[in-house]
Amino acid sequence: MADSTRGGTERATGEGRAIRVLLVDDHQVVRRGLRTFLEVQDDIEVVGEASDGAEGIAATEQLRPDVVLMDIKMPGMDGIEALRQLRTLDNPAKVLVVTSFTEQRTVVPALRAGAAGYVYKDIDPDALAGAIRSVHAGHVLLQPEVAGALLSQEEGNGGQGRGNSLTDREREVLGLIADGRSNREIARALVLSEKTVKTHVSNILMKLDLADRTQAALWAVRHGIGA
Repeated sequence: MADSTRGGTERATGEGRAIRVLLVDDHQVVRRGLRTFLEVQDDIEVVGEASDGAEGIAATEQLRPDVVLMDIKMPGMDGIEALRQLRTLDNPAKVLVVTSFTEQRTVVPALRAGAAGYVYKDIDPDALAGAIRSVHAGHVLLQPEVAGALLSQEEGNGGQGRGNSLTDREREVLGLIADGRSNREIARALVLSEKTVKTHVSNILMKLDLADRTQAALWAVRHGIGA
């Protein structure tokens, strides 16, 4: 069952409300270790735990965390299916995959399903806290090994060739998407209307054969645009 042991209290920092984090992993010892470390961070608050994908979805809907730390391989509903279902719910939580599985065949489906980042469980604790802050800020976070695997696949699929179809303005917009900017922020930065920015975003997704902004940001990072 999902666990929310902090009782709904909110911890604030000098910069405002702390980043609310939900832990989804089938190993209690992993959840306990993550909680122990994260709770000493002034700007991060662990608001709950779940032991599989289904519980993770329910807890995400109930607790409305800012960031979900999600394992991939779990009994019952795995992390990739949970990611897909969260996307259909249009839940605003950012999902950072934290897993021991390094195979490209696991990485790519997770990112396509909507993960905002992908790191391995042997990540340095301080780097994990930084990863949480990064995805919360709207950035895409990949460990170097993950980025390398994705780049190899993209090159094999002719991904860079698709990028050649982008106009200079579309590349500018794509770079700002990779920096975590909203349409409104992009419009201000480029002195355009939001409607024009939306058109550019739609064209980018169509030309690159991508499903959403997260995938566009990942594509941009992999090809050295923005971020």
